[in-house]
Amino acid sequence: MENLDKQNKYLKAKERVEELKKFYNSLTSYVLVISVLAAINYYIDQWRYPWFLWAAGPWGIGLLFHAAKIYGWNPAFSKNWEERKIKEYMEKDNDNYKSSRWE
Repeated sequence: MENLDKQNKYLKAKERVEELKKFYNSLTSYVLVISVLAAINYYIDQWRYPWFLWAAGPWGIGLLFHAAKIYGWNPAFSKNWEERKIKEYMEKDNDNYKSSRWE
């Protein structure tokens, strides 16, 4: 049982590291691509019309939501909330199964 608990902790930690890795890759891509677009924008019209912001804005908002998910900034839908809901639904299913059996 203890070995299974360690394995579960390891798998959860590995999953978390993968999520962080994806987030940091997305953040790096964002910084590089937006920097290149900003440089092109400056080269073409010296900030008269900052069109690179049309790409930076929505992508940045998406990154903020991704960061909120990774770091648990949303108190309404945190990991604890997910785990509580999963347990609640498992208990309901278990109770429904018990009450629907013929005894």
